[in-house]
Amino acid sequence: MNKHIIIIEGYLASGKSTFARLLSSGLNVPYLIKDTFKEALCTSVSINSRAESSQFSAITFDAMMYVVERFMETGHPIIIEGNFVPAGVKDIDESDRIMKLINRYSYKSLVFKFVGDTQVLHERFVKREKSPERGKANTMFSEVLYHDFDTWCRSLDGFNIDEEIIKIDTTDFTKIDYTHYIEKARLFMSGEAK
Repeated sequence: MNKHIIIIEGYLASGKSTFARLLSSGLNVPYLIKDTFKEALCTSVSINSRAESSQFSAITFDAMMYVVERFMETGHPIIIEGNFVPAGVKDIDESDRIMKLINRYSYKSLVFKFVGDTQVLHERFVKREKSPERGKANTMFSEVLYHDFDTWCRSLDGFNIDEEIIKIDTTDFTKIDYTHYIEKARLFMSGEAK
């Protein structure tokens, strides 16, 4: 059994999903990415408004936690990624739900928190919103102004599951040593991390 979970969370358009895929490949550990999980859940469903998209985001989180719990019941490692919200942002405290599962199944956790200059991240976000690869399930359905984007990102700062947090500033992707962070995750998964 390898009762370890890696949580990749943080700001929008900060490269969390890319890192989750790199980490999964580097460690040979399955991952769940909130946005792609939502796309999969909504394959046969038409989403036509931001309100509907938000409702499916809540459903997606519930479904992800169901799958995470199935992994934990059998002692398997997993990587999860998303802009998981703390108390007071939405109706549910996602960080609390994750922490309760970690405690219930005596898992060890490592958190990678992705942050950055929100001006730069907002530019990335706007460009991503216009991309056909984004998928309708995850679009905002209207322009997101910088002030609102910045407020949303900052609201995610309260995510806390009382474990080690490794912050990664992704303002400039060229300055990130992904190999270094994958090695930190490998040491964590193997129990060699201090």
